[in-house]
Amino acid sequence: MMVQYLEIKAAHGDALLFYRMGDFYEMFFDDAVAAAEALDIALTKRGTHAGEPIPMCGVPVHAAESYLAQLIRKGFRVAVCEQMEDPAEARRRGSKSVVRREVVRVVTPGTLTEDGLLEARRHNFLAAWAEVRGEGALAWTDVSTGELRVLACAPVRLAPELARLAPAEVLVGESAAESLRSLVEDTGAACTPMPRASFDSIGAAARLCELWRVSTLDSFGAFQRAEVSAMGSLVAYLELTQRGRLPLLRPPVRETAGRTMQIDASTRRSLELVRSISGEREGGLLACIDRTVTAAGARLLERRLSSPSCDLALIRARQDAVDAFAGDARLTADLRAALRHVPDMDRALSRLALDRAGPRDLAALRDGLAGAQSIAALLPEDLPPLLKETRSDLEGAPDLIARLESALVAEPPIRLADGGFVAAGVEPELDEARTLRDEGRGVIARMQAEFSATTGVGSLKVKHNNVLGYFVEVGTSHEAKLRSDDRYIHRQTTASAVRFTTTELSELEARILNAGNRALEMERRIFDDLRQACVEEAAAIGTAARALAELDVAAGLAELAVSEDWTRPRIDESRAFRVEGGRHPAVERALRRQGGSFVANDCDLTAEGGAAIRLLTGPNMAGKSTFLRQNALIVVLAQMGSHVPARLAHLGLVSQLFSRVGAADDLARGRSTFMVEMVETAAILNQADARALVILDEIGRGTSTYDGLSIAWATLEHLHEVNRCRALFATHYHELTRLADTLPGVANATVAVREWNGAVVFLHEVRPGAADGSYGVHVARLAGLPDAVVERARAVLDQLEASERDRGGPVIDDLPLFSARPALPPTAPSAVEARLSEIAPDELSPREALSLVYELKASLGR
Repeated sequence: MMVQYLEIKAAHGDALLFYRMGDFYEMFFDDAVAAAEALDIALTKRGTHAGEPIPMCGVPVHAAESYLAQLIRKGFRVAVCEQMEDPAEARRRGSKSVVRREVVRVVTPGTLTEDGLLEARRHNFLAAWAEVRGEGALAWTDVSTGELRVLACAPVRLAPELARLAPAEVLVGESAAESLRSLVEDTGAACTPMPRASFDSIGAAARLCELWRVSTLDSFGAFQRAEVSAMGSLVAYLELTQRGRLPLLRPPVRETAGRTMQIDASTRRSLELVRSISGEREGGLLACIDRTVTAAGARLLERRLSSPSCDLALIRARQDAVDAFAGDARLTADLRAALRHVPDMDRALSRLALDRAGPRDLAALRDGLAGAQSIAALLPEDLPPLLKETRSDLEGAPDLIARLESALVAEPPIRLADGGFVAAGVEPELDEARTLRDEGRGVIARMQAEFSATTGVGSLKVKHNNVLGYFVEVGTSHEAKLRSDDRYIHRQTTASAVRFTTTELSELEARILNAGNRALEMERRIFDDLRQACVEEAAAIGTAARALAELDVAAGLAELAVSEDWTRPRIDESRAFRVEGGRHPAVERALRRQGGSFVANDCDLTAEGGAAIRLLTGPNMAGKSTFLRQNALIVVLAQMGSHVPARLAHLGLVSQLFSRVGAADDLARGRSTFMVEMVETAAILNQADARALVILDEIGRGTSTYDGLSIAWATLEHLHEVNRCRALFATHYHELTRLADTLPGVANATVAVREWNGAVVFLHEVRPGAADGSYGVHVARLAGLPDAVVERARAVLDQLEASERDRGGPVIDDLPLFSARPALPPTAPSAVEARLSEIAPDELSPREALSLVYELKASLGR
């Protein structure tokens, strides 16, 4: 057995080997050590190899999914090795024969299909990057749903595209693996090197044609060689990991550059589109807007939020669909109630195609297709074009629905091995086998009654033991009656009884003993027939599943718009950007939970021919960053086809969205906070076009005052003169506000505050004009800095401001900041200090000292 294990392990050295032994997957040697530590399970030893004990650990087969999930999350690949024959068959070859075993699949982050290993409401993409003669392409698929897409992608665009897709695993050529590894792993994906042969475009084309059974790929589109190479490498990897059982990959969809808004990785992080800064779903924009009730709808919503469209006709079609449901509350409620009962057909179909499914996957298709038909009947005829098309897609595969409904019980078991999922009456032979299996005693009792009646022996019994099996037993006084009947064959005589059998009883015994296995075999055959029927109807099932997801997203966004008082934005080809009463959805949601309310603000960045930049000043904690982000999020929501959190919005299409907000370092790459800030700023200035929207917060704050001011000044001028885009630029460098007098596209705005009794009240209102201060010392007090530090800071600030007024600028050298420290303002002694100053300790008796302690404690109010 260990020889067999080592041979199989040698072929899968980069993966942990789950070696099936009965009811357990066992691991040995280094695999066992690594798995025991990762899974926190016991590490034992068994036998020896090269004179050393063999480390060993194992997990139960029935609970393997949970252990696989842990291993995949921790970066392992797992080769699953199954027993391919019954141990009895191996014993027939010889007493020392080993059960034949084979690896049936290699489990990797991008090839998961089981519900227990996947997030139901998120895609699990496997991506591949290929470069052929300077042209790059990115292909990606979700094995659990069969979706396949490809995009011509220059190397400089790879990082933003991976940030958009957030794949679980990325395939790259061996030669490029080291240079791309950090880029891929920055997105949270596993980087998997593949041999050069996997990316050969000629071999890839042949592989793809064979997959879809076509002679040429031209019927799917005009693909570049790099695109064919990337798609072909995906198929090669799936053939390798799935051991020849390919998922149902749909024909490829070719995405075109410029059809979606360009958003880079840092912008996605700072805007918290899908996840919050901490990495949690809660707190991100997706969690705020997700009102979907199906897993497929949730995945589609995330895809649209991650890829806002730049296709004006498509955006308006989606808006029309949302409006149709927002204007009919009864229809929306009925539709959402029906959608709640729709299973995840895409993933059920994928498991069926991979022969990794159970009876409940068949039931999922039955219930999903039947639900689609009932939803189609629910929808009225007068629908917008997008919903009309969706309605017609819901009525596919009626024959398959009828077949599944007649063949399956209402609630099938999870596992095929459990049996009992085929409805009664589907196959008479199966019903008979079940009767024998479940009612064997009743059948024997009826046969006993028949034997007793025909022989006239009332005491005749049909019994069973492990030696004879079933037999007829009568007393010795009745032996002659049965011996005279040719049907009865003598088996055994005891002191008080004689035992016989009959051909009929022997046949019945065989049928009873084999009934369970026969019933299970017949159910497996019926399951395979139904599985094949479903696979043959994959196109209709996939179309219906996508239509249901489309309806779920539109109805969910309509419910969101109505409940949150969002409005439909006007979107056109102009350079307009006018938002009235805009709000930040995530902040508003958090404030509402705390019983507060959000202060809405207007924003106008309309630009006819040149740049439109608002230079935003104001104190810390006043809401500048929130204002910047909310306007960016409104653009994202609008171009994904949603209503927006505003009273009115008129937006010209935005081609690119850039955000440089917040501070973070990158120690792994040796980058300081300021270096990260400069790299991100450089990316914006080098890429932003005239249709871009840029939001910048505190450029230049990570270095000295004059360095930072000069960088911020030059950046603002470049945005105005070169990029000529729409931008929100928040800063504490009040000197920049002078640029509004010289640059026609720049206007000042500030977040209003009010001072009251020495404290600052943040009004969170954005108004025209420039701020008169940053109020940093006030914020420091709110943060809890010690009073001495706050007072010292205030004294230093007063001196700096006085110097600036007197000399026209700060002259730090003339200030006593680094020499004698000025005394802090005297403060009145406290009551405790005043009382202690009156005490002569040496004159106190012990009793007086104790009384004094009580007195001082009372004066403190404790």
